Amino acid sequence: MTEKILILDFGSQFTQLIARSVREANIYCEIIPYNKPFAIDNSLKGIILSGSPFSVNDANNPVVNIPLLVEQLPVLGICYGAQLIAKEFGGSVDKSNKREYGRAALQINQQDVLFKNVNNHSQVWMSHSDSISYLPENFEKLATTENIPIAAFKKNTFNTNPLYGLQFHPEVYHSTEGKIIIKNFLIEICGCKQNWTPASFVQETIEALKQQIGDAHVIMALSGGVDSTVAAMLISKAIGNKLHGIFVDNGLLRKNEFEQVLRTYQQLQLNVKGIDAKQLFYEQLKDKTDPEQKRKTIGKLFIDVFQKEAQKMSEAKFLGQGTIYPDVIESISVHGPSATIKSHHNVGGLPDILHLNLVEPLRFLFKDEVRKVGLELGIPAEMINRHPFPGPGLAIRILGEVTEEKVKLLQEADAIYIQQLREANLYKEVWQAATILLPVKSVGVMGDERTYEYTIALRAVTSVDGMTADWAHLPYTFLAQVSNEIINNVRGINRVVYDISSKPPATIEWE
Repeated sequence: MTEKILILDFGSQFTQLIARSVREANIYCEIIPYNKPFAIDNSLKGIILSGSPFSVNDANNPVVNIPLLVEQLPVLGICYGAQLIAKEFGGSVDKSNKREYGRAALQINQQDVLFKNVNNHSQVWMSHSDSISYLPENFEKLATTENIPIAAFKKNTFNTNPLYGLQFHPEVYHSTEGKIIIKNFLIEICGCKQNWTPASFVQETIEALKQQIGDAHVIMALSGGVDSTVAAMLISKAIGNKLHGIFVDNGLLRKNEFEQVLRTYQQLQLNVKGIDAKQLFYEQLKDKTDPEQKRKTIGKLFIDVFQKEAQKMSEAKFLGQGTIYPDVIESISVHGPSATIKSHHNVGGLPDILHLNLVEPLRFLFKDEVRKVGLELGIPAEMINRHPFPGPGLAIRILGEVTEEKVKLLQEADAIYIQQLREANLYKEVWQAATILLPVKSVGVMGDERTYEYTIALRAVTSVDGMTADWAHLPYTFLAQVSNEIINNVRGINRVVYDISSKPPATIEWE
């Protein structure tokens, strides 16, 4: 049985970072809303309470029964979680004289296993407007900062489990030894064995898939991307050719991508059928210029094409999907759905239309974990480490109407850009690179001739997870070379610009 840590989410923007820190220690964890019931079994080793945008003194602040939890398991509260522990046991939490936000030096007042191998005056990250003014009875202070009288504490336990609180956020990058503190809680206090690895995940998942699917067949839409490919490989390892993959060429893929991906699938011995639907997509996209209209048209068409193929496979009882953990977490957010920035590229509506049960082998993995599992399964590193690519493909990198002519222009320019990044050893330094065709023509001169052709925008960003991103500071000499290569080799483009916008306020894609 896989040992597990449970993270109770009170709505903090950093909750996923807590989970990532636990997973990086090769320990499995799950995030659930603070108010969702859960069973305690032998696999559960400890509980972490997240931060929150709420104050513990708000009239309707979120609460859990911490005394009941700590009777059964070790508990660590972070920021709001720590304040909730203090208040629930009879301490006091008051509004700070000023909102503490940013770096602070941790003064360790008492050595404790929680701070094993942590240096005194280690940098930590604060983000709160309340502070614990005094601790409950039988609690002791472990650390302070210049502005915070109680930065870390524990309950003196006699016949209950360990109970700790941290006023700062150990899970964020700016807490330089924060991951050591989290690991100490997991290993020294909860007794976790650190045996959750890509290899163990593959083995356990294949066995679970065999149990779930049995002798049934599975159909699955493949995109050539990391998530769907890794999910398909796991399902294929469990049921072989009873997995029926469908890879649709919507005419909006990168240059030669359809043929290359099908070749890779064949090498991986995946049972995949390629469908050439380019002209159908081009016809339906004619005269459509609104980004949302383009996305919805592509999504609906894909469902139509996929459904038509799926109906030929009456033996299929399951639908495979490459859903990953951030999608699952977002759907159970404490605050409900966030504002719609743009339609998600995952195809919705398929399970309802096809009346199939879902198989989602990656639904508890983060993106970086999916990549590690993919390498464990023997998927080529070039496919595993490729940049994210949007579901609607080049349609949202062609501003305005999409035509076959524009797609070919963009494919040629994009191929040059990506190849140049690889040759300059910059591809791995960038989280995502994109080439955007602008609906703008400008005057140029080539030889003695006047030209009036399109403009290309190059985009490259650095990021961890795509939630925020900074524009990549590519060398000027490199950008000059790419511009020269595109203009000289792609007839129809005579101007290249570079996008230096970060997210926020801009998004990574232009549409």
